[in-house]
Amino acid sequence: MKKLTGFMLLIFVLILAACGGGGDSSSDAGEADAAISVGDDIEGATELSFWTFNELHMDLFEDSATQWNEENPDKPIKLNAQTYPFDQMHNNLSLALQSGTGAPDLADIEIRQFSNFLKGDVQLEPLNDYVEPELKNNVEERFNLYEKDGNYYGIDYHVGATVMYYNQEIMDEAGVDIDSIVTWDDYVEAGKQVTEKTGKSMTTVETTEQFSLFPLISQRGSNYFDENGEVIMDNDVNVETLQFLQDMIHKDEIAVAAPGGFHHSEEYYGFMNDGGAASLMMPIWYMGRFIDYMPDLEGKMQIRPLPVWEEGGNRTAGIGGTATVVTNQSESADLAKEFLAYTKLTEEANVKLWTVLGFDPPRFDVWDNEEMKADNKYYDYFHTGIFDMLSEIREEIAPIYYTPEYSSAQQEVESTVLYNVLVEQKQTPQEALTAAAEAVKSRQSD
Repeated sequence: MKKLTGFMLLIFVLILAACGGGGDSSSDAGEADAAISVGDDIEGATELSFWTFNELHMDLFEDSATQWNEENPDKPIKLNAQTYPFDQMHNNLSLALQSGTGAPDLADIEIRQFSNFLKGDVQLEPLNDYVEPELKNNVEERFNLYEKDGNYYGIDYHVGATVMYYNQEIMDEAGVDIDSIVTWDDYVEAGKQVTEKTGKSMTTVETTEQFSLFPLISQRGSNYFDENGEVIMDNDVNVETLQFLQDMIHKDEIAVAAPGGFHHSEEYYGFMNDGGAASLMMPIWYMGRFIDYMPDLEGKMQIRPLPVWEEGGNRTAGIGGTATVVTNQSESADLAKEFLAYTKLTEEANVKLWTVLGFDPPRFDVWDNEEMKADNKYYDYFHTGIFDMLSEIREEIAPIYYTPEYSSAQQEVESTVLYNVLVEQKQTPQEALTAAAEAVKSRQSD
């Protein structure tokens, strides 16, 4: 029965692949949520297809393709870019690569999914010729995430540095100087003053996503897996850190569970927009969420590094990410790689990662460029020297070890661990993380 199912699945993929080719793979993944085409009016342009799950990413590639064609009239491209639902895109990309046909030239792969595409014979093009000469100018850890056996297979959009967003209005009302908050102990004490003086919570904690837990354990040099791929979800650091979050909510009473369960829910945006909490820990790229969904906080939010666990400790952590790859089915792989490097590796490209997308670009040698400091919607909203701060903390990002079971570990945390410990309190941090670790280990052995 399993063989029949696999055979029928392969036939389905081949039928889909017959509808498209190396240049335009729009029909291979089904109906797109959004699509753009650049250069379709240029005679002789080489077609390149691009799949993503984030429509915002198409803005960068559209801008890049337009500029590419202006600067490279001798080798123009016709870029066909499509956005698909997250699971649909990754599943169809995987099936296309496994079947040997129907994949696009370029594709985005979310960081939790990436290890699945490095199993066995890798069906992606190495990017070493372009990546290696630029590593010295970049936060190298963001490239190591997509490396196997000395080959670099993906280029990210951002560093994903986690920071603390403070509501200056609430902090002033409480009489707290945000620059006096150095350690997490300081943060808890400041939180007690905030709740006493203002009646507001100091912060919110996610109970259905990991953005409140993972940065804290990463700050302390921990992870869900060690460098050898062994499960360490229930080690002492992780247990203590989860206990810290539980204590902030139920013992110190300075935090509340995020309305809607996570920091991307409509309920949460409304809560924060009304001044519901004094601070929030999220990556730099969350700035765009403030601008889009919390307009009443404009001019009130200040960005600072995270408090440290101990003197000299890391003041940030990297989280999230999406790498763009070139598939080995591309009939124009050399051009696709050159265009990808043009879009995401050059100095100008990394400036665009900020000015077009609002991301903290991996290439740190552009952080002090005048273009990075020019007025834009992010500076208008936050009035903060963002890249001066990032320059101070860029070497304080601990490595993250992604394994084929990483998404399984994250699912355990988000679907069971956080809720059982932080909401219902029906398990201790040790019990919840041990159960999660055992579940992940059992899947590893299957």
